[in-house]
Amino acid sequence: MDIITLDAETHYSKAYSLSKKGTTTQSYIDDERFETIGIAVKVNDEETVWYTGEHEEIKNALEKYDWSNAYLLAHNALFDGTILAWRYGIYPKIILDTLSMARAKHGVEAGGSLKVLAERYELGVKGTEVLDAMGKRRADFTPEELARYGAYCINDVELTYSLFKELASNFNKTEIALIDMTIKMHTTPQFQLDRGILEDHLVQVRENKERLLVECGLNKENLMSNNKLAEVLEQFGVSPPMKISGRTGKEAYAFAKSDEAFKALLEHDDDRVQAIIAARLGVKSTLEETRTERFINIQEAGGALPVPLKYYGAITGRWSAVDSINLQNIPRGSRLKKAITTPLGYMIVGADLSNIELRVGLEFAGQADKIKMLGDGLDLYKDFASKAFHVPYDEVDDDARFVGKTASLSLIYGTGHKKLRAQCKMLSGKDIGEEFAQSAVSLYRNEYAYVKAAWYDAGKALVAIVNNEYAEIGLGPLKLKVMGERGIQLPSGLFMTYPELKTTTDEEGRTQFVYRTRKGPVHIHPAKCYQNVIQALARCVMGEAMVRVNRKYPVGLTIHDALYCVVPFEEAEEARRFIINELRKPPAWMPDIPLDAEGGYGENLSFKMSKLE
Repeated sequence: MDIITLDAETHYSKAYSLSKKGTTTQSYIDDERFETIGIAVKVNDEETVWYTGEHEEIKNALEKYDWSNAYLLAHNALFDGTILAWRYGIYPKIILDTLSMARAKHGVEAGGSLKVLAERYELGVKGTEVLDAMGKRRADFTPEELARYGAYCINDVELTYSLFKELASNFNKTEIALIDMTIKMHTTPQFQLDRGILEDHLVQVRENKERLLVECGLNKENLMSNNKLAEVLEQFGVSPPMKISGRTGKEAYAFAKSDEAFKALLEHDDDRVQAIIAARLGVKSTLEETRTERFINIQEAGGALPVPLKYYGAITGRWSAVDSINLQNIPRGSRLKKAITTPLGYMIVGADLSNIELRVGLEFAGQADKIKMLGDGLDLYKDFASKAFHVPYDEVDDDARFVGKTASLSLIYGTGHKKLRAQCKMLSGKDIGEEFAQSAVSLYRNEYAYVKAAWYDAGKALVAIVNNEYAEIGLGPLKLKVMGERGIQLPSGLFMTYPELKTTTDEEGRTQFVYRTRKGPVHIHPAKCYQNVIQALARCVMGEAMVRVNRKYPVGLTIHDALYCVVPFEEAEEARRFIINELRKPPAWMPDIPLDAEGGYGENLSFKMSKLE
């Protein structure tokens, strides 16, 4: 197949641009002000050609290429690929994206602009002519200006193609397929939006926001008093985020607008917490409100719901949200799920890997006894609860199992008793007490001794990265290589990196690890490194399964460890069984892990999932 490298230059201004707050790729391309100034195209190693003119002229030029049997290559293909699809009706067979590839190779904290990457690889210099184009439409350019703009666009295409040749050797077919799949979730949206449900939900959200604040007993004094605000949050099971004060050097509440942990509570599952945080920050709208408004605007633009996701958006390789449309974090009970529907005659079919991190974590740690229990069909949550509450396995009730589940999913990553107690209270509203929390932590670390040992084994990776040395980690059959500063090599062949990782010493003389992010330094310890590794491996399991499913049913959305497809109504049950079975297949690099999944289907995204009979 041909590789067709492409770059589009479009009209933008101070009032209308992708960088303007609140503007998404969808809203920018759907806007009536949208105009393509020109597009540069390169087929394989051939000379790059610049096309400019009226819409039909550019469309006719693009249609000369055999896109149905070609790779589209672009830098930020989410943008260029969406323009091709929505404005010109062109759908390449496979989409390649150097922005996604560079993020995966160099880490999410590395600069991903074409300018930065061209300099990094010494490919050439990216021009600045785009700055002179602000506010101009094609008719505003002189012939000389348009020629210079065309040369600028041609240079971008050449840089992109050269960059691709530098990056391609690091990517296997699975990762290439995942990039293609991720971008097509946006360029070829599969879901529809129900306008009536959205409008009703928006009214309810606005009414509830005011009512919730009154019910919470909040007034201006409560909101502005750190101590009183902390008390209110604790009433809802939320542990107030803390930080070290730069002024006093002591621990203090992280309640400022610049505190990321505090702002993250705007996305809390409890809409009462959202309302409280929004009021404190002076935000007029809660996340649920703004997201509903955004969905209504999308529905007005055409009805389909494009899914914008960032491939390799986290250090672990997991997807993250972009364009302020966070489908990764829609609360379970939100009516927005009911508003995400299918075209007539189709169903949404989805499936979810069952406790994948738990399974991968135990297998990687070599906790063979617990893995065998999973393989035999036993419930590890009930098993832990029976020991913690001193009751027979068959007499564990739902409340006790819930505690067992919360403990199992948090203690595997080294959580202490205080955090465990807070998590149980936040999720269930019930206080398990400090004594019980302490005993649960002790019980877990005795029952799961290999997991505990795996935390310290993962610490070897941190030491190797700091010292730029080779090491291996993993107490089970799978061993991962640590290639010095490059980081931990995953089964995908990609690396999990910790930029500029170094050691520091705390006030008590204990060694700590810290690495750089754009938001500031982040501390990491062996158990956290183990968690990152497990999440990265779980992502690899999910990614391989998604590629297999996508060959039969195009994946339209992924949320954490779940995937969703739109299939014809009469194929729904067949698709559910197929997808579940694909998710249950162990990867070649961890062949003995007992995987499980559950699935379901419905006319909207709110359906329940169940296991195969």
